[in-house]
Amino acid sequence: MTAMDRTAYPRPGERLTREELQTRYDLSEADHAFLRAAARGEAGRLTLATILKTRLDLGVFPALAEVDAGIVTHLARQLGLTAPPPLLPEDTGKSTLYRYRAAVRAHLGVASYPDAGEVLVTNAVLAAAETMSDPADLINRAIEALRDARIDLPAFSTLDRLVNHLRGRVHERMYERVAARLSAESMAALDTLLTVPPDGTTTPFTRLKQTPGPARLETIALWTDRLGWLIGLPDPGALLEGISHTKLRQFAAEAAALEPGELLDMSQRGKRHTLLLSLIRQARTRCRDELIEMLIRRVRRTQAAAKERLAALQDENRELEERLIGLFGRVLATAKTEKADAAFGHHVRTLLTEQGGIDRLTEQCETVTAWHGNNDLPLLWPIHARTRSLLFRLVDLMDIRSATQDRSLLDALAMVAEHRQSRRDDLPNDLDLGFASQRWRSFVVKRGSGSPAIDRRALEVCVFIHLADALQAGDVYVVGAEAFADYRDQLLPWPECAPRLAAYCRLLNMPESAEAFVARLKDELTQTAADVDAGFPDNTELSLDADGTPHLKKPRAAREPDGLADFEREIRARMPERHLLDILKHTEHWSGYTRHFGPPSGSDPKLANAVRRYLFAVFGYGCNLGPVQTARHAPDIATAPALRRINAQHIDADKLEAAMADVIGQYTRFGLPRCWGDGRAAIADGTHVKLRENNLLGSRHIRYGGYGGIAYHHIADSYIALFTTFIPCGVWEAVHILDALLKNRSVLQPDILHADTQGQSEPVFGLCRLLGITLMPRMRSWADVAFYRPDNAVRYQHIDALFSREIDWALITKHWPDMMQVALSIQAGRVLPSMLLRKLGTYSRKNRLSRAFRELGRVERTLFLLRFISNADIRRSIHAETTKIESYNDFLDWVSFGGPVIKSGDPVEQDKQLKYASLVANTIMLSNVTDLTTVLSSMAADGIAVTPDLVARLSPYTREHVRRFGQYILDMNDLPGPLNPMPLPFEVPL
Repeated sequence: MTAMDRTAYPRPGERLTREELQTRYDLSEADHAFLRAAARGEAGRLTLATILKTRLDLGVFPALAEVDAGIVTHLARQLGLTAPPPLLPEDTGKSTLYRYRAAVRAHLGVASYPDAGEVLVTNAVLAAAETMSDPADLINRAIEALRDARIDLPAFSTLDRLVNHLRGRVHERMYERVAARLSAESMAALDTLLTVPPDGTTTPFTRLKQTPGPARLETIALWTDRLGWLIGLPDPGALLEGISHTKLRQFAAEAAALEPGELLDMSQRGKRHTLLLSLIRQARTRCRDELIEMLIRRVRRTQAAAKERLAALQDENRELEERLIGLFGRVLATAKTEKADAAFGHHVRTLLTEQGGIDRLTEQCETVTAWHGNNDLPLLWPIHARTRSLLFRLVDLMDIRSATQDRSLLDALAMVAEHRQSRRDDLPNDLDLGFASQRWRSFVVKRGSGSPAIDRRALEVCVFIHLADALQAGDVYVVGAEAFADYRDQLLPWPECAPRLAAYCRLLNMPESAEAFVARLKDELTQTAADVDAGFPDNTELSLDADGTPHLKKPRAAREPDGLADFEREIRARMPERHLLDILKHTEHWSGYTRHFGPPSGSDPKLANAVRRYLFAVFGYGCNLGPVQTARHAPDIATAPALRRINAQHIDADKLEAAMADVIGQYTRFGLPRCWGDGRAAIADGTHVKLRENNLLGSRHIRYGGYGGIAYHHIADSYIALFTTFIPCGVWEAVHILDALLKNRSVLQPDILHADTQGQSEPVFGLCRLLGITLMPRMRSWADVAFYRPDNAVRYQHIDALFSREIDWALITKHWPDMMQVALSIQAGRVLPSMLLRKLGTYSRKNRLSRAFRELGRVERTLFLLRFISNADIRRSIHAETTKIESYNDFLDWVSFGGPVIKSGDPVEQDKQLKYASLVANTIMLSNVTDLTTVLSSMAADGIAVTPDLVARLSPYTREHVRRFGQYILDMNDLPGPLNPMPLPFEVPL
């Protein structure tokens, strides 16, 4: 049986806040009229009111004894009952209660479940089970369908039995279909993966789950062999045909979490082989992506090494360069003193002879000239030559295709592959080099006394560098990959976009045609620029240099409210001391966040004391202690292997995000967080995390000066963490900035986004506009960014020097349908913004969509900068919000007291490690808000002033009262009372 608390099935009895009672249980005039007509007596009217409002709120008629007393009191007060009578009992008032429930159904226009519910649930679950596996998700889909159809929910056990039966039918049909397609030979090949070969120590199944190391030559060779091995296994494509992409991902995750013995124990026909084929399909896709990532990194490393070699050569030749300049200075000095040409020539020739003669000086000049102009192209070949054979092996395994009509790069790739073993220096000049820049074409084509020829080595280096660029930009793609697949296939087809367009535009208050959209945008830029120009004389904080460079005066720091130090000291003295494990336990009791954890199959966990072990796993991984250290301090709770198994099989990134959303839901029930922010804004920032040099994504970061990756965090303006992910160093953080808002499943759904310089770019500004998100970054070098005027004919009296370029409105108009297709695809969940921004953010002359997004982004960024320089409130707000995430980064360092290094080389585990830490941080914040609310109420009761200004200076990151060390004990019988989000001593706006 599925645990009820893992689903959205309503559970009465929760204590509600004042605001929640008002929102969900206030009686309307129509409600009062209904109660007067349908019930008699105080007890009858109160009972009917309780039945009516609980059915409206929950979608089901709960047992009256389970309804929280606060709800009954709130309803009684509205009915004018100063002393609420008891509700009618279920046993003696059975007929009356039946009549009341029937009256409520008629009043609300809802039906009972037996009338039409089972058929509706069957159809909804059968359809959903084609893409979902977790029984809890399927039950939630059934609940959603019943609520939409205005049908009573049945008992949970009824729903659970039906859903699990239907899920089993769908899965059995899928397994049978795969089994029917498999030959005996393919079945045997798949089963061989689960047994240890005679000459081996581990099963091939373990090899399936391996992750790559750094992009070294040995790793590329190993992974190239791996792809060849994977291609040699039974092909999953035709065998899994008809199973949805999301279902295959779920099956692959289930297979990866199991041990070989567990797979061999499966008796259901076709199940084992379906799971294995799904995992092979995923391994092939990831292997291609990883190999392409290695290729790109090796090419970039070759380019970097050539630049380093050029700098070294320039340093080596600097003395020679200075000597030649000195020689030229002496020639000039001679010219000043010697007026006769013959004497001057004689002195110069003597001077040249003294310095080594004409031939030697000519050679020295050629040496200096060769490396003086930052021309590193001649230095690339010797570095590239060390890895070329491996890169060719890698490319041979890939099916690389062009995303445009231009095939010149792929034709050049075919030519260099054909001549890879050639000893010829030159190739015929019959190749289209249109894919290369003029600088590269000049380097590749040799022009001598005869007809022009192509330098074979230069062409090969040129092709691999441009191939890496094209793969990143999406100009070429790899069949069978995911990150480097054809992004156009992942977009919603335009015939499916067209019916959605009008509703989407109305939702965002956006014009529904390209011409109207551009006209409004142009008017907005024109009017904003005119307003800023008109207000310039009164803007004492803004000044412009003669060349148009803007300057803003540094704002004065806000004054602290009187008595803040004493106020904070009093709070610290009253805050109760708590151990971190107890905080995890208490917040789990309040929010039930471990309900999301469990086996990937979706079945309930078979663990003894499952919640206790889950909490210990969250503590160990979230604080970066690791399973060994965690188990060493509490061997009676769980062993290290047990913790590893829980992490691998019961907890994944999606489940951690769902757990965070549960904690956020309880956090927002308090009024205190609204004193810090209204939840409409989010702040994003990346911070460096150290890694061991055992993985593909890690690298040395110039800004941070160490090996590792980037933890990219999003927090709400009320401090709580919304989303966290791991990204490689070297990636512009703005690429990932929008993913969090799209993947955020919490009750907080911000539409304003703050970040630093790394969190913005022209394509990001453009995409934000189409997604209804307001981007307001703190840009370090904002004064150096170009301002774009709406029209070349428009001039301004005061700020004209700001504008250096003009917007190409025709480009935006032409590609508006393409850009809207991208926005609608993101909104439909077909593609993540980061995948598209990675393509759009890479400059490509071929990608017109990228150019259109850049142009739209130039409009948006100019609008933002105009408002930024003219509005001091905007500048103060940006500074205040971005300061919060700096405090969060410091708080997270404190949470991860087990050490700063993420030890796993698996990108999935690296991402999970960060999400564990964010979950622990959120539980501390919920505990702190609970305690702070109680402390503030007690202070007000004791006559201490508690004002909004003082409370606004607090933060949920306080941790002086939290113990992280000591004895690690989890007593699951010692639980707190229900969560009580009591009101603050002053009114907080909703």
